[in-house]
Amino acid sequence: MMKDRILYISVFLTLMVGMFSCNEDRIGEDDTGAISGTVVAAGSNTPIPNARIATQPVSSTVFTDSLGKFLIENVPVGEYAVEARVEDFLADFEPTTVLANTTVNVVFELDVSTANNRPPTSPQLLSPTENEVLQSVEATFSWTSDDPENDPIEYTLEVRNNQNDDVLLFENITDTTFTYSPLVLGADYVWQVSATDNINDPVLSPFGTFSVVSAPVDNRILFTRNINGNNVIFSADEDGSEFQLTPSDKNSFRPVRNVAANRIAFLQSDGAQVDVFTMNRDGSETRKITSTVKPAGFNLNEINISWPENSTRIYFPVLDKLYRINTSGQGLELVYQTTDGSLVSEVDAHESDNTIAIKTNDLSGYNTSILIIDNAGNLLDTVFSNMLGGVSGLELSVDNKQVLYTYDVSEFQNAEYRRLDSRVFIYDLDTDVATEISGSKPNGTNDLQVKYSPNEAEIILMNTSNDGISAQSIVILEVDFIDNDGNRETFKENAFMPDWK
Repeated sequence: MMKDRILYISVFLTLMVGMFSCNEDRIGEDDTGAISGTVVAAGSNTPIPNARIATQPVSSTVFTDSLGKFLIENVPVGEYAVEARVEDFLADFEPTTVLANTTVNVVFELDVSTANNRPPTSPQLLSPTENEVLQSVEATFSWTSDDPENDPIEYTLEVRNNQNDDVLLFENITDTTFTYSPLVLGADYVWQVSATDNINDPVLSPFGTFSVVSAPVDNRILFTRNINGNNVIFSADEDGSEFQLTPSDKNSFRPVRNVAANRIAFLQSDGAQVDVFTMNRDGSETRKITSTVKPAGFNLNEINISWPENSTRIYFPVLDKLYRINTSGQGLELVYQTTDGSLVSEVDAHESDNTIAIKTNDLSGYNTSILIIDNAGNLLDTVFSNMLGGVSGLELSVDNKQVLYTYDVSEFQNAEYRRLDSRVFIYDLDTDVATEISGSKPNGTNDLQVKYSPNEAEIILMNTSNDGISAQSIVILEVDFIDNDGNRETFKENAFMPDWK
């Protein structure tokens, strides 16, 4: 009996040891692992701190550190869905398998939550103002809109008119202003702006309306005005009503009207280079005339062009040479080249009379000569040569008997081509006498850029302070009243380079 009891106890102890051994294997280190990872913003990979990390089935819950990193330890082996959740981002789940004694890595790229994002405000149209009549073929559209979350806004501008079926659509605009030309003269326009933050649906502005003035028919005076750093050409009638001809985002200057062709020639620069263009009197149908050979001189603001009446050729200077070219852009021809290396700066050609006046000067703009040549480039006459001081503004009278120009009587010369007392003169080619006609020119100012009026009873010019930086004005001067203080009338402020035909 005692022997049987001892055997029973031995078996029981063996079974208990076995049970404890099995339980120790099940809950030991070989049955758990760890989950590590990083949480970043999608697209930028910016670490996201304080993101809540949890698993399903449930294990420990942790939060990411300042580098967006996390670690969950002692996770039982098995299949899990790991969740990352943080304010202002969309929650994300990543599946993973935890293995014994192994750390698995999970990377979350969270998208920004737009659930509470609000769209931009409806754009409010500023200009053109409602029912405004534009005196130009160019319109600058402007509006305002805000985004509650300061999200970047993109705009779309749509413009329609009542003259054709064209729909002007300008997309992906990031500014709240947009300039467009050319508009249709005499047309009524409707415009609208939409705004989007690329999160919400676009929002629309109200409709805006404006119109464009009909084509000007009585504007015989041309001039140039500086707008935001660019020279812009305008036309005006004799009462001063003006119309913008060239866009303000291009540098256009030295307009010359050809009455017979009913078009305007002008210069337009692109950086350091300048070309000859033509356009209709309303600014439409712009054509580039020059190509490989371009106008050039000691100062682009001091060179000009000439388009003789009843001619299809335009004359322009290129350093020491004078060229002419057909208005089609063909038939480039060298007319004249100086014999002493001086530069041709200004020209006035009367092709039908076989007469061309040119002004030449050195690289500094001085040592000036005015010469009369024929259409073949032969020298006919010398008005003067190697003059001290600045000379500019060259034009022949209609009968080719007089030369109109300006001359700085102070004979001052410096590297900046500054003039101190420039006055208007008319030189008689028959008598070889020059007569000053500046009349009551204000002291300390210069008369420059002179042109005859169509009947030559008046002269139009630009007057400005001799400091070289003050405002410029266009003045009309009556030729027959040289000594009369009332013979000068300011026609336009902030204007220069006039032409009157």
